[in-house]
Amino acid sequence: MSRLRLPVRLSHLLRHCSVGAIVRGPDYLVTVKDTRAWVKRDGSPSGRQLLYVDQVRSALNIQQELWEPPLAREGEYGQIEGTAVPAVRFPAWMICPQCRALHYKPWLGLHDAEKPRCRYHAPEKRGEPVCKNRPELEQVPWVLVHPEGHLGDVPWHQVAHAQTYHPQQKQCRGYGERQPYLRLVDKGGISRQVRCEVCHASASFPDGLRWPYGKIWRQPWLQEEPDSSEALAEVIEVNDTRVHSAVTDSAIIIPPESRVRKGSVVDRLYTSSLKRSQIARAKSPFARESAIRQVAVEFRCATDEVKRALTEIDHGYPLYGRQMTPGLLLESEYQALVEPIPDLADDEDFVTIHHSAHWRSFSGEIDPTHRSAKIARSVARVIAVPRLKEILVLKGFSRMGGAPVFPDIVGESSWLPALELFGEGIFFTFDGTIMANWERTEAVRQRATVFSRRFENSAVPAQRADSLRVDARFLLLHTLAHLLIRQLETAAGYPAAALKERIYSSTGPTPMAGILIYVAVPDVSGSLGGLAELAEPARFLKLLTGVFDHADWCSLDPVCAEHEGQGPNQLNRAACHGCVLVPETSCAYGNILLDRAFIKGELQSGLPALLDFVA
Repeated sequence: MSRLRLPVRLSHLLRHCSVGAIVRGPDYLVTVKDTRAWVKRDGSPSGRQLLYVDQVRSALNIQQELWEPPLAREGEYGQIEGTAVPAVRFPAWMICPQCRALHYKPWLGLHDAEKPRCRYHAPEKRGEPVCKNRPELEQVPWVLVHPEGHLGDVPWHQVAHAQTYHPQQKQCRGYGERQPYLRLVDKGGISRQVRCEVCHASASFPDGLRWPYGKIWRQPWLQEEPDSSEALAEVIEVNDTRVHSAVTDSAIIIPPESRVRKGSVVDRLYTSSLKRSQIARAKSPFARESAIRQVAVEFRCATDEVKRALTEIDHGYPLYGRQMTPGLLLESEYQALVEPIPDLADDEDFVTIHHSAHWRSFSGEIDPTHRSAKIARSVARVIAVPRLKEILVLKGFSRMGGAPVFPDIVGESSWLPALELFGEGIFFTFDGTIMANWERTEAVRQRATVFSRRFENSAVPAQRADSLRVDARFLLLHTLAHLLIRQLETAAGYPAAALKERIYSSTGPTPMAGILIYVAVPDVSGSLGGLAELAEPARFLKLLTGVFDHADWCSLDPVCAEHEGQGPNQLNRAACHGCVLVPETSCAYGNILLDRAFIKGELQSGLPALLDFVA
């Protein structure tokens, strides 16, 4: 049977279609193999290596190299060119929609384009098929999942015979894989039963069934048993979000790496370790000069340019000794955003346009009695980001909220899959004095303390949770970011799922109170520039005024506004799908730690609004 080909976006390959995910194709469900199979025949990565990402790797505590996933294209005659990301059909069991008989890998031995069809025969009528019209089979919608990352087929034979007590039933072998003999019978409602038609053993099949994992393969594409034979896995549906969750991290490319001039002599020499090694291996000054001349000829430049490039690399090009330690990622991005970049070129990977001076003069022209005047005075900086580059890294995946599993399963790979995403955004910060006066209020501190304690006692995974400080400043900024994403969707036509947030919050030595809303796609052309244009002061104030207005009211008020806790581990309060929640792809923290009350205030508890502190 010919191999199936399923086109997948690169950005999806690092998220919901990544290693270990169950992907729905036009005909079958498949699961993606680990990155040990994403390579060339010699074992080297098949994609393109991402260069000038040393700051990102350092900030995200990544030791491995970063490589793009492999690309494969269909040739003129239908052949595959390049390396395709392999996957296997899973679940291996299929079910007849008519008689409910289970079939194991019924596609084996079929010819091209031939669909698996029901071939169940009742034991008492072995020569006569039960389904006269032989309907096309469907894959069963249940799998066996364990928090340690294991995934396998449900052992239907063992489940059906688990509660049999007669010796002859315990010895039942069915027909093996030769003929289907198991059936799933619906008992009404959500009750089901799996039944053996050979020995008539049966067992109920409730939701949340737990089963020993000892004899099930660790992953559908690996024929090996897990380390623990006594672990209990849970039977859940394939479309349950607990089956697979990609573990990713990201960072924005900032100076000096964002300022690298692509195609320059130093860039070409830096990215060619072979040519640098040829020069370094020269055993005499004459041999070195000869090697430099050879490189100059290939680069079509003067030998002096090659020598200057070598000097730059020896001095630490492109970072020149600058290092970014883990935990300083957001602080470095924040400084790059708020500080003007000298001699900025439009084709750099990080371009900012500062509107702060225009914003201050514009806010002074607004009628001081209007609410928008207070909103304008609460904002210190408004900066358009017409061009940015984000590095998205796949660090692994998890199941059932358990510990992450490496992309290569064993954690021995020297590389991680990553993507360059290009886009644009809007960045703004709040006045530090106003923010500090507001968060020092006792009512604000008490409400924030409730969130902090709940978060510390929860097991909810969140990106950068190890460095996340849950305080009033973060909760307010995070909620505002969500409201702005929703406002951009309704007022500017941007789909919320395409927008992302980065929250810059700190009360430490480097105080931060900023929000970056951006869009990034795996295309060097990025987006069309419309988002960055909305940072123009008059347009942005209109957007921000709508954000504060929507914070005041929700269609589910007063229930939403008065909620003591909702969402996972009660880590939201005045925040629900009617007002604040956004698509999961837009939120870096899993749609938790949100509360409109920090923006609008709450009269009953004496919680002040942020704008109450604007003179």
